[in-house]
Amino acid sequence: MLQLCRADKKKQTTVDSLRPSVDFRFHTAYTALFFSDSPHLTPFSTHRFPLPYLKMSCWSSKKRSRAALQFLGFLLLFLLHETQSRFLVEKNSLRVTSPNNIKGTYDTAIGNFGIPQYGGSMAGTVYYPKENRKGCKEFSDFSISFERKPGAMPNFILLDRGDCFFALKVWNAQKAGAAAVLVADDIDEALITMDTPEEDGSSARYIENITIPSALIEKSFGETLKKAINNGDMVNVNLDWREAVPHPDDRVEYELWTTSNDECGVKCDMLMGYIKDFKGAAQILEKGGYTQFTPHYITWYCPQAFTRSKQCTSQCINHGRYCAPDPEQDFSSGYNGKDVVLENLRQLCVFRVANESKKPWIWWDYVTDFQIRCPMKEKKYNKECADSVIQSLGLDNKKIEKCMGDPEADAENPVLKEEQDAQIGKGSRGDVTILPTLVVNSHQYRGKLEKGAVLKALCSGFEETTEPAVCLSADIETNECLDNNGGCWQDKPANITACKDTFRGRVCECPLVNGVQFKGDGYSLCKASGVGRCKINNGGCWHESRNGQTFSACQDNEDNCKCPQGFKGDGVHSCEDIDECKEKKACQCHECSCKNTWGSYNCTCSGDLLYIRDHDTCISKTSAEEKSAWAAVWVILIGLAVAAAGAYLVYKYRLRSYMDSEIRAIMAQYMPLDSQAEVVNHVNEDHA
Repeated sequence: MLQLCRADKKKQTTVDSLRPSVDFRFHTAYTALFFSDSPHLTPFSTHRFPLPYLKMSCWSSKKRSRAALQFLGFLLLFLLHETQSRFLVEKNSLRVTSPNNIKGTYDTAIGNFGIPQYGGSMAGTVYYPKENRKGCKEFSDFSISFERKPGAMPNFILLDRGDCFFALKVWNAQKAGAAAVLVADDIDEALITMDTPEEDGSSARYIENITIPSALIEKSFGETLKKAINNGDMVNVNLDWREAVPHPDDRVEYELWTTSNDECGVKCDMLMGYIKDFKGAAQILEKGGYTQFTPHYITWYCPQAFTRSKQCTSQCINHGRYCAPDPEQDFSSGYNGKDVVLENLRQLCVFRVANESKKPWIWWDYVTDFQIRCPMKEKKYNKECADSVIQSLGLDNKKIEKCMGDPEADAENPVLKEEQDAQIGKGSRGDVTILPTLVVNSHQYRGKLEKGAVLKALCSGFEETTEPAVCLSADIETNECLDNNGGCWQDKPANITACKDTFRGRVCECPLVNGVQFKGDGYSLCKASGVGRCKINNGGCWHESRNGQTFSACQDNEDNCKCPQGFKGDGVHSCEDIDECKEKKACQCHECSCKNTWGSYNCTCSGDLLYIRDHDTCISKTSAEEKSAWAAVWVILIGLAVAAAGAYLVYKYRLRSYMDSEIRAIMAQYMPLDSQAEVVNHVNEDHA
């Protein structure tokens, strides 16, 4: 039996009341069209969905009989083409923390109303009321209250499925003070998505005010919880949505399946209101490169045998290939489904042309302006009004019309064909069968389509610590760093902290400040390290200024703190002045007079004596001057002497060399030298 998305009201003619029917699939399709508590999806579908979002239309009882006759032929033919649709139920985990005998983690199906705490978790105590266990009546009628007592955990209310809408159960529990609601299934089946009923005046009033999360649990798990509670055990659980949306990197990809039809009832009004409210946040995220948004529109096709019928020609374009339901469910008056298909196609092309110009966020401007300026109620839902909006936004209308193609052509439209292909689920995303549908990082969003709730879901899709500032605003998350600095290290004087607030909670991580990296565990210690560390709160070292003088225990080339010369201490918390005079570390000569100063000392000598700091001694200023003069004279004399001695040695060396050569020549005339075989007789040559 296929039951994946239900509003649930068994006391009327519903899918449940038809169990076991001769043909469940036919009755499901029938009730999907004509009963207020029907499933959103038709359990039959082909590659192109035949009737995917008639649930958005509020069909009045007066129109149902006429609509039934008009569509019955379509339904019978669609059954010939049926294949199984793949609808994925979005889940979060529920962890039982007590009692011990039922501890464990269980899957729950996220309700498609209220505000799930995406990216967070919630702990509470489960209560099973003694009366009104299906929650179809107000609990105040039974004098039952679930208001939280001071110091107690939030109250999660366990209710039984049946007799009324899921949303009504949750609304009654919320009014009684419940923090969350668990609905126990009454049959053994796979988890389904709890959805809202078709909105009428009464249901719309409470559906839009539901703010607590809810989830459906399996029958067997519900029985386990009931047994533990009836035995007097305190059942504590933790609802966890932190992994409900994948968060792989610093960019979130999301898509909205929507429609331009503004006459489909309360749900359409809520969709239009959401788009207007979320426009600002969406454009900030898109312009900052934090998100990649894509709009989508659902169409269904008309069976070939009916393409020439009045129903298909009025609801479809391109010879029955792309269709939308009649906005008023009346083929004889007002706007037709083909008008909706054409405007949906135009909005797709607006996005494509804007995306080509690197300004995809203009789609939000066009859609909101079109809603305001071209409503169906004022008979302005037409091409002329759309063109005026396009012109006001500075978009190229020729490119948009080229993108839209010829709606009368007996051929595929590439843009709408892509949309029909995209309706089929891929990977972790199921088939799109509900309108509106929000998909975040390939996972379908469940809950109220409201700015704050959707922003939470988007922010939970960012990798931790990469969230944009809009995700850390006070209206969607609590800054845990404001309470005792999150238990992390901090330097209050420098206003530096290791506490980093993220959407999922705080992390303690030593910061990078002005290019200087702090190192440590982030909890008890973070120290500035490397070049420039002394510029950041003096590297965490001691420093002090007095009378225009500043001393520091920080040095860029050292990671440790060391008191400067003239001080002693640990270098971190304190450095005390050394009293060189008292400790006799300087100015100790007999004529010296010592006076300590902060970080140094002054030493003076008696009379006309001069203090020589390097030698720690006093000398006479006069003798010092005379000594300096005599020293200069002696330097000059010594210089002259050295020069004279050098000249004399050179002269003597050259003279001796000449004499040696002459003597050797004379002696060579009388006796040959051993080293000379023959010597020229210069004397004889001269005489000759």
